[in-house]
Amino acid sequence: MDLAEFDYTLPEELIAQTPLADRAASRMLVVDRGRGSWEDRQFRDLPAFLRPGDCLVLNDSRVFPARLFGHRTGRTGAAEVLLLRPVDSAAREWEALVRPGKKMRVGERVRFAGGLEAEVVARREFGERTLRFHTERDVYEEFEKIGHVPLPPYIKRRDEAADRERYQTVFAREKGSAAAPTAGLHFTPQVLDACRARGAEIAFVTLHVGLGTFQPIHCQGHGNRVEGHRLHTEHYGITADNAARMTAARRLVAVGTTSVRSIESAMRGGGLRESSGETDLFIYPGFDFRATGAMLTNFHLPRTSLLLLVCAFAGKDLVLAAYRHAVEQRYRFYSYGDCMLIM
Repeated sequence: MDLAEFDYTLPEELIAQTPLADRAASRMLVVDRGRGSWEDRQFRDLPAFLRPGDCLVLNDSRVFPARLFGHRTGRTGAAEVLLLRPVDSAAREWEALVRPGKKMRVGERVRFAGGLEAEVVARREFGERTLRFHTERDVYEEFEKIGHVPLPPYIKRRDEAADRERYQTVFAREKGSAAAPTAGLHFTPQVLDACRARGAEIAFVTLHVGLGTFQPIHCQGHGNRVEGHRLHTEHYGITADNAARMTAARRLVAVGTTSVRSIESAMRGGGLRESSGETDLFIYPGFDFRATGAMLTNFHLPRTSLLLLVCAFAGKDLVLAAYRHAVEQRYRFYSYGDCMLIM
């Protein structure tokens, strides 16, 4: 398949720059795969689409202040670092994206506020760097002090204090994501209670969002064919209790593409049972879904692995037609935007 087939036109003003004051006030486009139709609803209507035996699968990964601003030691100019994930057990070495990317060489050091300093110790496959932090202090505590919320680049503003709470799901627990699992941002405790009242179970997976989720598609050596793309690995985990809840369910309603990738990765690793590991599962049209019964997801950028995953689940023509409808109806797009429920 040609990557150009997964494109659409989006007016820039429809890219949500700020979250709604009320998380659950988002609009929700409900897409019926069987009928090839859709209807405009509100996110608060979600419980009405659930039934006893359903299990909502939520990603409980927690975003940390992963964007750091500093200065290159011995050189003029600022440096920006987006931390992706630790590569050692002590969290002293990190996989990161850096700016200016082409100029940051192995051996160079970056100094941040509070005296925190990191050295570039390696260059990685997708242009990332490995940074080693020279400190005996708890690095996560340092990140909390000096780090910034890693808002995506299409949000054209600096992060604000409110983003620390708002760019986070209400059920986030396991620290480790460099971007929010955005489909979960719409939930409130009240909506979760309403889902339970409908007879739906709640289960959690953990997938720490990193480069595998938000990197652009690179069709290396295959022209513009999506089959040539390979995802960067991300860590995921499922506990025994949550695996049991999902196994007992009649239908799994995955909240977000990261939840889909977690449960489908588990199915290819032996089934829905206690497990943890790395996944580079790339889902595109033609994929055989073994666990996902329905999906709640935000609207995604053109030509991305996230949009390809949604097209794999609901069909490319139906998804792109629904996206065109969402544009016509002035839905809000991307991380702080509205959502789509695919049944």
